[in-house]
Amino acid sequence: MSRACVALMALIWATAAPAGTLELGGSMEQGGMLTGRVPPGSEVSLDGEALRVSADGVFAAGFDRDADPEATLAVVFPDGSVAHRELVIAQRDYDIQRIDGLPPSQVTPDEAALKRIRREQALIDRARRIDAPRTDFLSDFIRPVDDARVSGVFGSQRILNGEPRRPHYGVDYAAPAGTPVRAPAPGKVTLVHEDMYFSGGTIILDHGHGISSVFIHLSRIDVREDQRVARGDAIGAVGATGRATGPHLHWGMNWFDKRLDPQLLLD
Repeated sequence: MSRACVALMALIWATAAPAGTLELGGSMEQGGMLTGRVPPGSEVSLDGEALRVSADGVFAAGFDRDADPEATLAVVFPDGSVAHRELVIAQRDYDIQRIDGLPPSQVTPDEAALKRIRREQALIDRARRIDAPRTDFLSDFIRPVDDARVSGVFGSQRILNGEPRRPHYGVDYAAPAGTPVRAPAPGKVTLVHEDMYFSGGTIILDHGHGISSVFIHLSRIDVREDQRVARGDAIGAVGATGRATGPHLHWGMNWFDKRLDPQLLLD
């Protein structure tokens, strides 16, 4: 199924009397972000999980890298009528990447490093649990690095020194150290860390409703926590901090704990 076929155009549902409407946009595929609008006061759930609905009826959700091929969207309209929609989630094939010759400490951290990793992961998890009412995710997204080669894609499976590791959850842009990194969409900075074990200089930018971006391996950070940024604002610089094999920006996106493909927002 082509991306053009799975991209959602505006859909209108009509129930029995009285009528209720639902408009959807985004990508119904693994790694895709779904947005929608319903009459204000409606309640929306995806596979039984309640979604935040803004005062003007906007909501968002996401489909993980390994999302099942079907999902159920349910709406309770203000008049009490209910509609259900069975969504078909396009399944994707992912690339396999092999990286050999890494120092053993980068593949299997020692116990001290594992304790540090767990502490840092708790900070990341806390930032990704934020469910802010802002709808910055409705903005058109732009590339965070200009004129950079894509060196890593979403969903690829990395095999380090012959050992399978978790999939690659984002897109990598290869660029010289010091290249400016821009905010791809408006948001609020919810995490700044100068030196995480794996990710080095790290920023998390929250776009509202659980949608967030993470930028890692930064050589410089130009924002502070709780700062509001506009699309295109400079937030840092490309680097090779943390566990990186060379200077590049890794841009990842989440809907809470679900991993999204940033490139789907740029097409």
